[in-house]
Amino acid sequence: QVHLVESGGGLVQPGGSLRLSCAAPESVAFIYFMNWYRQGPGKQRELVAVIYSGGSTNYADSVKGRFTISRDNAKNTVYLQMNSLKPEDTAVYYCNAETSQGLGWGQGTQVTVSS
Repeated sequence: QVHLVESGGGLVQPGGSLRLSCAAPESVAFIYFMNWYRQGPGKQRELVAVIYSGGSTNYADSVKGRFTISRDNAKNTVYLQMNSLKPEDTAVYYCNAETSQGLGWGQGTQVTVSS
């Protein structure tokens, strides 16, 4: 299993922004796709966004127009830019990737949207 390292979570007021990062090891030769999931209090894990090796993306309806997923292939890193945050975006955010060395998960990063 590949270990992914996440960063960028924190506390933000409603309407604010955060950017999450998720890095795969430099030793990984190829990443087929990278996802962001989230799990809010008392909720099931939800797929938020996905980006494929060619750059195409998909988003959950709940975040369309507010979140943007992107990747830097040279750094084996995926980003999730989150704008216009709402209290219901509060969750632990996890990244996940299918790589040439197998499946990887991050440890999770807490995002709290509150005034």
